[in-house]
Amino acid sequence: MSEYQTYCEAALLKGDWDRAAQAALAWARYPASIDRSDPRPHFVLNVVHLIKGQFADAWASHAKCLQETDDIAQVKTWVESLVAVHAGEASAHLVMGLFLAQSGQSEQSMQSYKEAAKLAPQSAYPHYFLAQIHERASHVEMAIKEYREAVRLDPAYAPARTNLGVAYQEQGRLEMAIPQYREVIKLNPNDAVAHANLACALAEQGKLEPAVQAYKEALRLNPNDAEVHYALGCLYEDRSRPDLAQKEYREALRANPDFGPAHTALGWISLGKGHLQDAFESFNRGLKANDQDARAYHGIAEYYAQRRKPESAMDNYAKALKYYRDPDKKNMIMNQLFQEGRVPD
Repeated sequence: MSEYQTYCEAALLKGDWDRAAQAALAWARYPASIDRSDPRPHFVLNVVHLIKGQFADAWASHAKCLQETDDIAQVKTWVESLVAVHAGEASAHLVMGLFLAQSGQSEQSMQSYKEAAKLAPQSAYPHYFLAQIHERASHVEMAIKEYREAVRLDPAYAPARTNLGVAYQEQGRLEMAIPQYREVIKLNPNDAVAHANLACALAEQGKLEPAVQAYKEALRLNPNDAEVHYALGCLYEDRSRPDLAQKEYREALRANPDFGPAHTALGWISLGKGHLQDAFESFNRGLKANDQDARAYHGIAEYYAQRRKPESAMDNYAKALKYYRDPDKKNMIMNQLFQEGRVPD
């Protein structure tokens, strides 16, 4: 066993996540063999990133430790030995839970998280990760209960507050979600995601101007977020500012040229201006990114209707009806077609 592994295990078991990450980085540089690297330090980094709510970094480290069958087996053997030797340490069970949850054994991970919570009743982490398992199983109220417990135990644990806010928002409980996002921003004013979440919730409340300001702050912190540019563009459209909306949709495509919803949104703006060919091209770019984009099919149907090509229009209206999930959108198309004396197949 290398000294790096020893340091890393000691830090993990103590819950000293920063020191665990430093030791893991040193361990990762230690050659495991001529042919392949050791997945275990990368798994430690994955654990630390998950605990800190650094999901992009967690996903990057996941690819280095929990994708290949041999890597999974090696990590599994190591984690099992940690639990066997240190069965009284809450962190060992927490690490086991994270391994199980990420290797397709979500239900089994719950027992590990519960054991970690039993051994460390003041720790927010087992409740936070247990809540995520409940969310995956669509047990929203149980997830909220565990997120609330994590926040009660550690009011400064921003990832738990963020997820609690999202869970409330998905239930339409905006008055409960917004305070969580505001608390996250107090804890970390530079959290772009928290500002974007707050903006989305405010927009759903109908508080459009505060929502615009929150989106702008999110973009100041992360100007290359295509989804936030798009969301701000949609908000400007709701406020009858197609010029500003168009600018944001173009910024979304600058950040991500393959972001289909922005192509489709630009198509509708072009259609409204009578720029039919530009609209048609934008809708097709939207469909290239997502061949089930109902708005793009709807837009192409309108394009063909204005070009007086009823058969092509009806074909695309039918596709829009197939892929629209919003019943109001479907009813709008049906009413339009009935008024025009047409019925889709």
